[in-house]
Amino acid sequence: MGNQQKNIDYDKIAQLDSFKQLVKKKNSFVWTLAIIFLIAYMTLPLLTSYTKILHAKAIGDITWVWIYAAGLFIMTWSLAHLYVAKASTFDKEAKAIIQEYERGNN
Repeated sequence: MGNQQKNIDYDKIAQLDSFKQLVKKKNSFVWTLAIIFLIAYMTLPLLTSYTKILHAKAIGDITWVWIYAAGLFIMTWSLAHLYVAKASTFDKEAKAIIQEYERGNN
């Protein structure tokens, strides 16, 4: 037996309400992560350039700038992990949408 190729009409899938809801939910999630990321990253140069808040010593000779910068690495890894975890739920929803499409076309 040869491989059967499915013809999928992606325009029809894009018109499904379930697909539109998935896109809206995914965009909302991605934009929220992007805004958190940008605010956290842009706060560091603003605080170090225009204030002295982060220049105080936190632990020995280590200033709060170093702690904040280390926190940015932790935040980046955490946001990436969160996205990967959430992406698997988006993938499951996408598969369900394709199954919905296939049931409607048969």
